[in-house]
Amino acid sequence: MTAQIRAAHFHAADGVEDWRSLYHLVSAYFPTESLAEGIALVDEIGRLTDETQQQYLSVDLRGTGVTVSLARRDIALARRISAAAKELDIRADPTAVQLVNITLDALASADVLPFWRALLGYRQIGDDHLFDPLRRGPGFGLQHMAEARPHRNRMHLDIAVPHDQAEARIAAALAAGGRLVSDAHAPMWWVLADAEGNEACVATWVGRD
Repeated sequence: MTAQIRAAHFHAADGVEDWRSLYHLVSAYFPTESLAEGIALVDEIGRLTDETQQQYLSVDLRGTGVTVSLARRDIALARRISAAAKELDIRADPTAVQLVNITLDALASADVLPFWRALLGYRQIGDDHLFDPLRRGPGFGLQHMAEARPHRNRMHLDIAVPHDQAEARIAAALAAGGRLVSDAHAPMWWVLADAEGNEACVATWVGRD
């Protein structure tokens, strides 16, 4: 299998306008008017993909739409899926994708991660990240901290959004009573907080690779 291409390479290609990079994934959302319409699209996706591609393909079918995610930035497959949707007169909504991770600050990841792996029934990637093998729940990661911070919430959400939607999402959060904690790492991520100081990060692929 070839190496993962860069997100910037993926987005520079023609024919992938429906898709957005979210951390390691590329995702597209296709709103549908019925479950039958969504099933027709999923059936086409099944016809278009071979066994190898199905290993990194995830499809979420609902009565109102189909979310398709690729764990590899496969330009050719993304193009084929978009073309199949257009043949069925289904138009993508690129603003409607996101990826949510829960992140916990930890002093010693090796001591903490086995507990969360067992509790969640998740599988492990690397030294500090867990994922739902059934792809139903959010990712779970550990972030190293050098010393205990007893007066600060040690768990926060990371919300990966389309790179062209980040500023709008941040503006909406600020208008809803939030505050900007830091934009030092923007546009990779911004740190926001609610009125009580609980933090969350809005993240994009820009600057990551």
